[in-house]
Amino acid sequence: MDDRYGGDVLAAGWRDKGRPTVATVPAEPGLVVEVALDDFVGAVTGVTAGHVELEDRHGRVRLFPVGGGFLVDGKPVQLVPPRAAAPAGRTRTASGSFADPRARARVARASRILVEGRHDAELVEKVWGADLRIEGVVVEYLQGVDLLEDLLRAEPPSAERRYGVLVDHLVPGSKETRIAEQILRGPHGPHLRIVGHPYIDVWQCVTPRALGIAAWPEVPRGIEWKKGVSRALGWPAEDQTDIAQNWQRILGSVTTFRDLDPALLGRVEELIDFVTA
Repeated sequence: MDDRYGGDVLAAGWRDKGRPTVATVPAEPGLVVEVALDDFVGAVTGVTAGHVELEDRHGRVRLFPVGGGFLVDGKPVQLVPPRAAAPAGRTRTASGSFADPRARARVARASRILVEGRHDAELVEKVWGADLRIEGVVVEYLQGVDLLEDLLRAEPPSAERRYGVLVDHLVPGSKETRIAEQILRGPHGPHLRIVGHPYIDVWQCVTPRALGIAAWPEVPRGIEWKKGVSRALGWPAEDQTDIAQNWQRILGSVTTFRDLDPALLGRVEELIDFVTA
């Protein structure tokens, strides 16, 4: 004869032998539950202070103690509070810095970063904007490096107001390099940092990988560079509207600092360090 109590009443688990096993189910929001002794059927909307809140199809809400006495798909279950979500890991900004969710943008510093070219300024904002707002650094669009001297004369830099300047095509012998060297030798030099990337245009600072191309096309001399590149890539290049749309396509491919050439990354970080020192 089957003895449901077994031969040893002192053995562990002898009371439970033969009893049906009741599954344990987390009371996750949206789970449809029937209250066994009440016939109330509702979806879980939350668990508070040891009680599960159920809402039926008529919008009525009732509270029941978590534990046994519930049915899911007609089978008895024991409801338990859902497992708490794991704390989110530290997130990073597009520049790779750790983001502090409690941080707030600080009041703008007197020091600032000047960026030659509208596209250059938009790229800096996209990748470093979050960091710059936390540091209180304003980025200003500089129409051309040949206008820098006039700007500095109108608003001279000082120990309390440093200027960092990012320019295109800063290579030995270029017009940009000659202007930068002349300004740095002048009275504003001690409170000024001028850096740049070696490319003809900031478009080339976006890696070909980010755009899904093998390499940036070579453009013959005498052809406007952006139009030549656009046509080589099969993009429209009839007017400035086309060029602007092509730039938005390039900018849209940039999501993190990894999409940029190191020649630009290091220079921008250098300027941020300079104006926040």
